[in-house]
Amino acid sequence: MRREPPAPPELLTHHGLACALFLPDGPPSGGIVIHHGAGSAKESHFDFGRAARARGMAALAFDARGHGRSGGAFGASAVEDTLALCDLLRSHTPHVAVRGSSLGGFVALLAAAAGELDAVVAICPAPEDLLLRGLRAGRMEFEVDASLEQWLESVNLTEATARLPGALLLLHARGDEQVPYTVSEELYEAASEPKRLLMLPGGHHRSIQHDPELQAESLRWLERVGFRERGSAPPDRY
Repeated sequence: MRREPPAPPELLTHHGLACALFLPDGPPSGGIVIHHGAGSAKESHFDFGRAARARGMAALAFDARGHGRSGGAFGASAVEDTLALCDLLRSHTPHVAVRGSSLGGFVALLAAAAGELDAVVAICPAPEDLLLRGLRAGRMEFEVDASLEQWLESVNLTEATARLPGALLLLHARGDEQVPYTVSEELYEAASEPKRLLMLPGGHHRSIQHDPELQAESLRWLERVGFRERGSAPPDRY
């Protein structure tokens, strides 16, 4: 039985960043900016963009600077870039969250702490000390800006997580060979409610990103917790 391929996203450029916009047929219930990990690209997360669209949400995947089709080099502008894309999504919905994996989880948490975002979903987020070690060892396989080292020295992911104005969902695999799962445990302890930590047995650094059940759980959490009106009664679970 032949199936029709999924509708492609709208491709656009915003502030020099190559983006792919997934919009549902009707008004979206919320929007999600998707930040990929180090050395990756927006296309790697089209599966999550399609899943969000199928649940009536808008999703915006993009290539960070130094990656994919975006211009420039990755550096201290990463948070500003992410917030600019959140502002773009606000033209479609007032409720905006950010989802990031590894390096993208690091930026997502910093952006959520700096902006008035409803929620953040961080998958195996890499802390600044680990990123600094990778940078100094020459393991960053993408173009980096001269500002990157100084910026990483100036930020503290745990302190930023403690300042989050919205909801937080952390997902981490215990078998992660690149970012210790204890990083997410420490971030969870620092964060205020509402928050949730999903710690998965086994797995590896990338196993959570494309798991359909965990993608669906993240979207359900955004519906129940992330996009609820501030000041409203908390849900029965989470």
